Amino acid sequence: MVRTALDQVALEVRNIQKSFGGVHALQGVNFTINKGEVVGLLGDNGAGKSTLVRCVSGIHSPDEGEIIVNGQVVNIDSPLDARNVGIETVFQDLAMVPEFNITENLFLNREIKHKNPILRRLGWLDKKAMEKKAKKALNRLNSRIPSFEEQIYRLSGGQRQAVAIARAVNWGADIVIMDEPTAALGVEQSAQVNELINLISSQGVAVLLISHNMQHVVETCDRAVVLYQGRSVADVAVSEVSKEDLVSLITGAKTAA
Repeated sequence: MVRTALDQVALEVRNIQKSFGGVHALQGVNFTINKGEVVGLLGDNGAGKSTLVRCVSGIHSPDEGEIIVNGQVVNIDSPLDARNVGIETVFQDLAMVPEFNITENLFLNREIKHKNPILRRLGWLDKKAMEKKAKKALNRLNSRIPSFEEQIYRLSGGQRQAVAIARAVNWGADIVIMDEPTAALGVEQSAQVNELINLISSQGVAVLLISHNMQHVVETCDRAVVLYQGRSVADVAVSEVSKEDLVSLITGAKTAA
């Protein structure tokens, strides 16, 4: 699949700083992602990746710095604020209810109320409308999904990721953050997730990918931003570096040219 990043910045983080007591988790982090681009966010444990993601997704508020979405400085003080400006995060645990079916998980906390005003007041949901939109969202990803009545725990790891990604892009996300999406998956299922990432980026969605898997980064990402001890120390085109170069940047054995 041909993917071309658009010449339009979807997300910029500028001089983001965050401390917890005496621990400086982020110290002036800067980077950008264009629409249709996949950027890997790399770093060793404790480098600040999780803290940065939590700042962008509204779980933490940065102490200093700016988050800019589609050219506008935004205040993100909660996950709802992040969603409202077009940022969706797919966390490693996927944040789904295993006993709920696919449609119920896609509309979790965003259920469509029944059109009938009396039934709406009684709390009835428009299940047909939700299933119709769920099918549309997953068809957009060309996903190999069984019945929409299937409970999440019965799906494969790759299928669960597809549902989580569909839930993110279904709400008009311009930016999708993915936290270790292939960490618990086999080779075939990881390849399916790579296809999904390529597909949504080809549709203009900016993807920020957190991964320790260098092969996954090389196969999927256009650029890599490396954090080291809370600072952004490298921003490189993946096609111009080797996996060994990326590992050296992550460990601090090498600095960006």
